[in-house]
Amino acid sequence: MREVNVGDKLDQYELTELIARSGMASIFKAVDKINGQTVAIKIPYVQFESDVVFYGRFQREEEVVRRLDHPNIIKVYTPQRKSRMYIAMEYVEGISLRVELRDKRPFATDHALDYARQICGALVYMHGQRVVHRDLKPENILIMATGLLKIMDFGIALDEEARRLTWSGLSSTIGTPDYMAPEQISGRRGDARTDIYALGTILYEMLTGELPYKSDNVYDMMRAKANDDPQPPTHYRLDLDPHLEEIILHAIGRVPRDRYASAAEMLRDLEDPAQVEITGRAASLHPRSQRGLKFRSVLWTALFFGSLAGVFAFLIWLANRYPATPHQTQRSYRGQIK
Repeated sequence: MREVNVGDKLDQYELTELIARSGMASIFKAVDKINGQTVAIKIPYVQFESDVVFYGRFQREEEVVRRLDHPNIIKVYTPQRKSRMYIAMEYVEGISLRVELRDKRPFATDHALDYARQICGALVYMHGQRVVHRDLKPENILIMATGLLKIMDFGIALDEEARRLTWSGLSSTIGTPDYMAPEQISGRRGDARTDIYALGTILYEMLTGELPYKSDNVYDMMRAKANDDPQPPTHYRLDLDPHLEEIILHAIGRVPRDRYASAAEMLRDLEDPAQVEITGRAASLHPRSQRGLKFRSVLWTALFFGSLAGVFAFLIWLANRYPATPHQTQRSYRGQIK
């Protein structure tokens, strides 16, 4: 088995263009020689094809997406035969949400809400089919020229109707830290509220241009997610509608029970933010960044005055321990004068 290249034929598909390469697979644009349809072919690198864990993950991705049928979820096609491991998918002409965020963030409110409603609508359908994506992020969301979004990459999706995989490495610890829910970081497999958390984080980023937790150290950021509150969105965007801030903070609660119970509930609020009740979530937050500044300020003040007090105490002890008499003082001076 060798790596495939542009110009090669793979069963009924002719590979015409390399679209992208990831750490584990290549994605090619291809033409179905049977019906003339343009498709995308995801082909893992040769070294992974014999890996039983990777094979299980790859096979599960194909099985999950094949039974989903929603305009905001990328489609998977079934070839007449397969001579090797690959997934034939709907070809989408467009860019990823990550690219648009990089070029235009923060988004206008209406623009961000349109995208959030599309993603949430897909989650309502997906969760109704007992599928949890678990790796929702801007890189996995494609934007067509029409403005229609397509969710892709179901490699670590949880399919509650399929047999459970026993390889722990696939189930809960794979994901993208910026968008992972705290329970995923803690090693739990997550549920529908895990996707709600990711969507809340994406909406936060679209409206503020920032993430709820910021750190140059990924492990520090993951610890913060598990133990600290997020920075309220209005910290970065003072003019943000408080109803939208309420929606975001409801979606990204650190504890799953504090989030929306379902994507359908979140979608109702996204459809009409003005009717959302303001509960004071933002005012009750204690982000680590704020607490850390206060703690460091108090700590340095205490250390300064503590050190100062220690110096004075030592001088007093020294004076009491070795009192200098006038005779000793005169003798010491005489000893230094020659």
